[in-house]
Amino acid sequence: MSLVIKNGTVVNADRSFSADVLCEGGRIAAVEPGLSTLGIETVIDARGQLVMPGGIDPHTHMQLPFMGTVASEDFYSGTAAALAGGTTMIIDFVIPSPGERLLDAYHKWRQWAEKSCCDYSFHVAVTWWDESVYDDMGTLVRDWGVNSFKHFMAYKGAIMADDGVLTQSFPRALELGALPTVHAENGELVDYLQKLLLKKGIVGPEGHPQSRPPKVEGEAAQRVIQIASILGVPLYLVHNSAIESVDAIAAARRQGQRVFGECLTQHLLIDESVYYDRDWGRAAAHVMSPPFRPRAHQEALWDALSGGVLQTTATDHCCFCGEQKAMGREDFAKIPNGTGGVEDRMAVLWHHGVNMGRLSPNDFVALTSSNAARIFNLYPRKGVVQPGADADLVVWDPSLRRTIRAETQHQRVDFNVFEGMEVTGGPAYTVSNGQMACADGKLLATAGAGRYVDRPAFPAYMEAQRRQNERHPMRSVARSTAASSAWRP
Repeated sequence: MSLVIKNGTVVNADRSFSADVLCEGGRIAAVEPGLSTLGIETVIDARGQLVMPGGIDPHTHMQLPFMGTVASEDFYSGTAAALAGGTTMIIDFVIPSPGERLLDAYHKWRQWAEKSCCDYSFHVAVTWWDESVYDDMGTLVRDWGVNSFKHFMAYKGAIMADDGVLTQSFPRALELGALPTVHAENGELVDYLQKLLLKKGIVGPEGHPQSRPPKVEGEAAQRVIQIASILGVPLYLVHNSAIESVDAIAAARRQGQRVFGECLTQHLLIDESVYYDRDWGRAAAHVMSPPFRPRAHQEALWDALSGGVLQTTATDHCCFCGEQKAMGREDFAKIPNGTGGVEDRMAVLWHHGVNMGRLSPNDFVALTSSNAARIFNLYPRKGVVQPGADADLVVWDPSLRRTIRAETQHQRVDFNVFEGMEVTGGPAYTVSNGQMACADGKLLATAGAGRYVDRPAFPAYMEAQRRQNERHPMRSVARSTAASSAWRP
């Protein structure tokens, strides 16, 4: 199929310019002014609109078995919602149970994801350790295109990786050319504080933020950054929500350490007052980890995004409906953790970022697409509008206005944390693999149209480590100047 986008302004992370965009065979064939429409099957007039690389959400959880239930969003409904919002690729998570082979879990998730409407890939979590985990990490990198491994420092008694697991997994990831990613919360402290609050009779959703204060996140972030520094390993910290973790990342980057940070759009705009709503259902609907913070943390996150301390925006999209949240009616620690957001991330960030003067359109592209593509070795296949890249595009109408409502969303959940928010700016058209996936609010995506995308390891980084170890077996390679520039978005 051939498709051309005429009369738009192309916006990449580095520059903006007027050009038409021709898509053929699922790839971008040309980006230049005055392209002919002769023989073209689909023509989009983007006059007054922006043509940007489709969004990449590097943190979603579709169909996740978690806390005694399964997320309400499957890979079809979740990726359809993503396309409706201008996101054309997700990186989801394979999360093995402790004792489960990583490869077994990976193939299970791959089967679930076959119904995806847009392209997808997987981080794989390391939730326990033995020689089979060591071996499976190698197989996943070499044979299955996995180049990132997730570690939960929270959820004691379930999927928490303690320091012993981290110190085994991090060096293994390094030698494979893969990137460790981390959910930084001190699981021991969370467990202690949950039990303490429950003893005091605090059983409602307000106990959730009280058991996970900002310093619990900050301590874990500081600790894992130090562990990574000692081991000479690059690091990606997911869903930073607190001043303390942002400061830890900023300090590490000033010292030349390769630490990358992610922020959720929800944390930029919602504060902890939601947990004190008199309506238990509304309060519980906001339970996610890390929790929403006092408002001062929101400004710190915006500053970190605009200042380059944080490189990506995500959603941690993990939906649970009201009846599932009600599992924790008598105990806040049993409320399934998660909120939605994959459909609204880009519009919300544009409205409150670009429209409010906090971000430029080029910053927006970097934070929603290009930086994730670079960090996870998808660039320039993804994250840029240029010949040879995948034809994953969003035609963005900066004047498009809508009010976010759960009743009109594509997300399969009965609540929206942005309910009632009016936003200006959104996708007029979403193109996935050169096919029209959403047009003027009408979803055209089909189940199974999405492809699994390999993310190669970083061979330059592995080679730098090998040479450094040959010269100085005990010396950190964290600051090796021979490392691949792909680590630096």
